[in-house]
Amino acid sequence: MSQVRLVAEPRSDFGKGAARRLRRAGQVPAVIYGAGELLHVALPGHELTLALTKPRVVLEVEFGGTVTLTKPRDIQRDVVSRQLEHVDLIVVTKAEAGDRAAEAVVIADAEAVAEAEGNAF
Repeated sequence: MSQVRLVAEPRSDFGKGAARRLRRAGQVPAVIYGAGELLHVALPGHELTLALTKPRVVLEVEFGGTVTLTKPRDIQRDVVSRQLEHVDLIVVTKAEAGDRAAEAVVIADAEAVAEAEGNAF
């Protein structure tokens, strides 16, 4: 199952300087859409980078005592270093999260079969 739990911190200052300070501290600025209003948060950079390597990942973002199921909508990376600069997340329902997890299993199985046969997927 490709669900990853991340603990988000609230973000109140915006702009280039604030984003650079977050990145230096090992955080990635993010926006969560679909939770009524926009939520501006900072996510742990290393854990987020590892989570985004999984296909069809569902992120369980813990923020303010509540857990919100999200999926990545847009990922911005530095052109040269490929480090995460910003992530947009969309809120999903439990049913959609289950569908994404099932599709990830199918994709992983297809890749394993292709690798066993010597074919590139």
